[in-house]
Amino acid sequence: MALTDIKVKTAKPKEKPYKLADGGGMYLLINTNGSKYWRMKYRFAGKEKMLSIGVYPDVTLADAREKRSEARKILAAGGDPGVAKKEEKIAQQMSLKNTFEAIAREWHQSKADRWSLRYRDEIIDTFKKDIFPYIGKRPIAEIKPMELLEALRKMEKTWSSGENAQSPPALW
Repeated sequence: MALTDIKVKTAKPKEKPYKLADGGGMYLLINTNGSKYWRMKYRFAGKEKMLSIGVYPDVTLADAREKRSEARKILAAGGDPGVAKKEEKIAQQMSLKNTFEAIAREWHQSKADRWSLRYRDEIIDTFKKDIFPYIGKRPIAEIKPMELLEALRKMEKTWSSGENAQSPPALW
């Protein structure tokens, strides 16, 4: 029988961990300390596997069912939902490491030995002041060309206004 929000919410811990089934391989594991975990059993390549869906109440019953549905679609397409989840997690971590600021600093470091100390500082200061506040924390793959152009135009305005107007530093 399918679970209800009330049944999930009122499930109390017992002496041993136990499961409340929802169907389609998904269940709620209730531990002795009262913690509740959504899990899904499935078979892939002839082996039984278990997919961790999330922790209740952070992941609601409706959310868990949606994730179960996504996992079943992956299985139907011939994939392993556990592997897909790991790949997605790695992609998210890589995306966080590949922010515009991280890539720009790496580029700056690779060019630094060719530049004078003053010029090197000028370049990174320009990025810190005019570019990083706008797009620095964003994953590089998510930045649209027009957003980059807008940030560069802001940098150009900064350099061309004021009493010490000058051309922005050449970046290569």
